[in-house]
Amino acid sequence: MRTRLSVALALIAVAGTAAARADTLVVTAARMVDVLAGREIDHPQVVITDGRISAVGRAGDPVPAGARTLDLGDRTLLPGLIDMHVHLTSDPRYSGYRKLEFTDSFWMTVGVANARRTLLAGFTTVRNVGTQGYFDVGLKQGIEHGYIEGPRIVPATYALGATGGHCDSTELPPSVTTPGINIANSPDEYRALVRKVHKYGARVIKVCMTGGVLSKADTVGAQQISYEEIKAVVDEAHRLGLRVAVHAHGTDGINEALRAGVDTIEHASLANAESFRLAKEHGAWFDMDIYDDDYILAEGAKNGVYPESLEKERAIGLKQRQTFKAAHAAGVKMLFGTDGGVYPNGDNAKQFAKMVEWGMTAMEAIQAATRSAAEALDQTADVGAIAQGRYGDLIAVSGDPLTNIRALENVDVVIKGGEVVKGRAP
Repeated sequence: MRTRLSVALALIAVAGTAAARADTLVVTAARMVDVLAGREIDHPQVVITDGRISAVGRAGDPVPAGARTLDLGDRTLLPGLIDMHVHLTSDPRYSGYRKLEFTDSFWMTVGVANARRTLLAGFTTVRNVGTQGYFDVGLKQGIEHGYIEGPRIVPATYALGATGGHCDSTELPPSVTTPGINIANSPDEYRALVRKVHKYGARVIKVCMTGGVLSKADTVGAQQISYEEIKAVVDEAHRLGLRVAVHAHGTDGINEALRAGVDTIEHASLANAESFRLAKEHGAWFDMDIYDDDYILAEGAKNGVYPESLEKERAIGLKQRQTFKAAHAAGVKMLFGTDGGVYPNGDNAKQFAKMVEWGMTAMEAIQAATRSAAEALDQTADVGAIAQGRYGDLIAVSGDPLTNIRALENVDVVIKGGEVVKGRAP
């Protein structure tokens, strides 16, 4: 009996010691944006224990003994932001043929720098929807093992496409061959590609359904993948527990993809009323990069963007913004996705002002980058809100972003998993 009692007391002592060693950070601020309730809370207090939020209350509530404290003064506290469409291993200063000046591994070093910039801009989670060489998986592993700083990454690895399509190399003559490991031309080939990229780390499947702006030889709205092919991708991906993101500017491609059951439409520039109906019917999201037009037209020529690509952007940029406004008014579910890499990564928050300019409230724009994004990622237990059980991913800005959305363009404090990575550490 004495032995059992001694063992029990020893276990209690060990547990008590472990609890005392738990890393706890208590964060207070003037106000907090509650994206789940769609309201602002005065004088919040957030307790983060071992990387996850253990309590959300008001300043002055009891806190664990020995906890570190971080008072953010008159700042506003928000969840870590989520960008649903980035390319961390791209730099828009090297566009068009200028990209060919560099060896393949150069783009991984670009990704390391961009990952840090993105995190310090307040984006603690991103969905990387297309890279070469499985570089986004390598970045994810490097971040998770502490070698580099960066956001949580949901990688797509390669974007899948058709021969001669937006995700193929169309800028070179036939004498210069390219690997084309992401290219397919039948339902069975697409199923095989889904399995392959999943094998090597893809956690979302990206497909190029129509032409694009920055590809050289295609028409921006032309459908490039058949219904049977995109349906094969969707069926295979969903069977593996993966969501499908579809690059689609043109109306026909958008609608065929929605009928096939895709999860998100990227760009959605020429979506129409039928697209809105299908999106609502199937529960799909629109992920529209409506800031890019400003950057591409202002900086593209000097960055080496193909002249035909600039013409495509002039033709489609305004139409995309008008579609964004119409889709929002129609009740389509909307996400925050910027196409980071087409403009400089780290400037992601500049899109918030465009979303408000084209019809959203400030709260809706913030929710698109938090609550809605977490839902579209199937990660509502982990990210997207300041709520008990989720990761301790927080940001703070001066002023109130609900009255001045551009406050999000200058993030003062970034906390990821309870660690202060920007701002004053307690």
